[in-house]
Amino acid sequence: MPEHVPSASAPVSPGLHVGQDGSGTFAVVAPRAQAVDLCIRRGRTETRHRLRRVDGPLHWDRVTGMTPGTEYGIRVYGRWDPEAGHFANPEMLLLDPYARGVSHASPLLTSMFPYEVDSMLEPVSAELAPSPFDSGPTAVWSVHLDGSFDWQEDRAPRTPWEDTVLYEAHVKGLTALHPRVPSAQRGTYAGLGHRAVTDHLRSLGVTAIELMPIHAAMDEPHLTRLGLTNYWGYSTLSFLAPNPALATAAAQRAGAQAVLDEVRTMVRSLHAAGIEVILDVVYNHTAEGGALGPSLSLRGLDAAEYYWLSEGSFLDVTGTGGTLDPRSVHVMDLILASLRYWAQEVHVDGFRFDLATALARDDGGFRADHPLLRAISTDPVLRGLKLIAEPWDVGSYGWRTGGFLPPFAEWNDAFRDGVRGYWLAQPRERERSGDPAIGGVRDLATRLAGSSDLFTRQDPSDLPAGRTLRSAWASVNYLTAHDGFTLADLTSYDDKHNEANGEDGRDGTEANRSWNHGHEGPVDPGTADGARIAAQRRRTRRSMLATLLLASGTPMITAGDELSRTQQGNNNAYCQDNEISWVDWSLAESEESCIATVRTLLALRREHPQLRTRAFPRPADPADLREDQVAWFGREGEELSHEDWFDPRRHVLQMLRPGPEHVLVVISGADRDLEVTLPAQPWPTGTPRIVLDTSREDGGTGSDPMSRPVRGKDGRQRLQVPARSVVVIVIGDTSGVEERLP
Repeated sequence: MPEHVPSASAPVSPGLHVGQDGSGTFAVVAPRAQAVDLCIRRGRTETRHRLRRVDGPLHWDRVTGMTPGTEYGIRVYGRWDPEAGHFANPEMLLLDPYARGVSHASPLLTSMFPYEVDSMLEPVSAELAPSPFDSGPTAVWSVHLDGSFDWQEDRAPRTPWEDTVLYEAHVKGLTALHPRVPSAQRGTYAGLGHRAVTDHLRSLGVTAIELMPIHAAMDEPHLTRLGLTNYWGYSTLSFLAPNPALATAAAQRAGAQAVLDEVRTMVRSLHAAGIEVILDVVYNHTAEGGALGPSLSLRGLDAAEYYWLSEGSFLDVTGTGGTLDPRSVHVMDLILASLRYWAQEVHVDGFRFDLATALARDDGGFRADHPLLRAISTDPVLRGLKLIAEPWDVGSYGWRTGGFLPPFAEWNDAFRDGVRGYWLAQPRERERSGDPAIGGVRDLATRLAGSSDLFTRQDPSDLPAGRTLRSAWASVNYLTAHDGFTLADLTSYDDKHNEANGEDGRDGTEANRSWNHGHEGPVDPGTADGARIAAQRRRTRRSMLATLLLASGTPMITAGDELSRTQQGNNNAYCQDNEISWVDWSLAESEESCIATVRTLLALRREHPQLRTRAFPRPADPADLREDQVAWFGREGEELSHEDWFDPRRHVLQMLRPGPEHVLVVISGADRDLEVTLPAQPWPTGTPRIVLDTSREDGGTGSDPMSRPVRGKDGRQRLQVPARSVVVIVIGDTSGVEERLP
């Protein structure tokens, strides 16, 4: 309980800070509050203690008896004026923004709204009178935790950026259906740390898992009305506490400490397997939403301080109704405290910032040098971690791909769209229109070379020749992510099929750039047409994966794409906590060719350093070929002219990456088989050998004498390249490559 100490100085930071004896301080930032109570619950009994010290925006007091496992919360007294953004209502039991644990996972309840709502969570009156109902008995409470944990000499893998391969996954979705994970652990932190998962990731060549949000979360009102849940978790309740719903039932019963320990054990297991852990963090909005949301924490404390308000109205650049205010030093402090906590106390290796543009706005718009971004990038705890920005929000001028500064990497939507365009949108339009002049290779080459057009835009004009502020790894290349179609659905559906989401198809993007290959949805492989279409789809998927994994930059694979996982055409499965979203591991046998293709490509990437250089590749000098160079050729092995780059009839591109063993990537998006002439370049000693052919169901890995290039009468080597395929040729001493494949 609070203990009045008149001579004590204010604590350095908000939250609960106590020693082993349970004594210390508790503080909360609520500058507009008239008074604040610290509430402590033991069993079903709640006791309230007024925080008697006020220093500027900080309400605080000394506390005693706060032993590990103690549940506590906050009640705020002050102004009630929703139209001006003031929601103080002492009937609302609020979560400590700095709490390390929460009492339980809860659905959104009527008692959690600061004004009266009906059973459908709609206001009972337009006046929004304060609710007279106490939320304490049903609220989510903060829990004080013991910080100790046996890390067993845990060591961060610290994989260099240029060697990093990301794998985006959902904690529950990755193992909910995994047959090798014990049933009690499926869909949990413990399941994700199971050897069945780490073995799979290592066999692919993955070095880091990018986890969708694991912060404690709460469902939105409209999903609750529909009887759905926010499966993805982009609706944060607490920035420091892990989500209990993703823990085993045993850990949830044992309490918040057991939940946190399960998360730490997961991280420790992944580290032991050499796999880094990157958290997707949502600091741009919270589960409280906008003007008509619940009071769970920040809204009830001081909405005008924590949220971006304009004349009392919630500014929305996130698409959720509200936006946390990155101009506030207290919001910045909360975000930094959260990041440091997960890095220091949970040992995570990096963060992916959801809607990062929203975190870098001030009154004038986006700022690459925003104080929050500067604070993160210069923080001694954070600056050495992997930091990834989702470089957009839904506000004015929100799309900022390439606009962030070191040390941030960024999701590259231009890579996604360009590769989808080449392999899917363009052939779909050619098929429908009969016009062969729909295509071109200029954008594809730009994306394969690391998208320097985007990631060097912030470079000062006076940098030394050839120098760039950012490296090629700053481009996080991807074909799919959690939002949108899966890779299998990109090749199986022209249109979204989101009926299960309950919004009559209004949700989800229309810009899929997909192609169903002539039939919408599943086909019957027992028929001739069905077998043909299914084979075409598999080939396209293998070719797209080859494009992704051979490009300069940091590749990211979405969990299940290597298994051809489908969401049945749903491109916005955020509310589908079921088989639509979960990875179907039963596909592993039937989709072995796709898995083998990923393994082979990532092995090639490891074996050939020119495929993962830090620098953006520069034009090759035939007289002095180096690993940081790239050369481009057309179908006849010719160097491409300025006019060639703008020719929409070009569908073949050859990319040469020089090295001790040259790597030649022959890419044909053509709709028919073609003969391709290999470029006449000085080769190292050795015979050209095909190590990958995506037209083959087995991935074409290894050395097949029948598929080697044929030398013509003119001395040039020619190769039959099937339609819509990628062939990778290694020239040089390639002995032992197969033996080194995982």
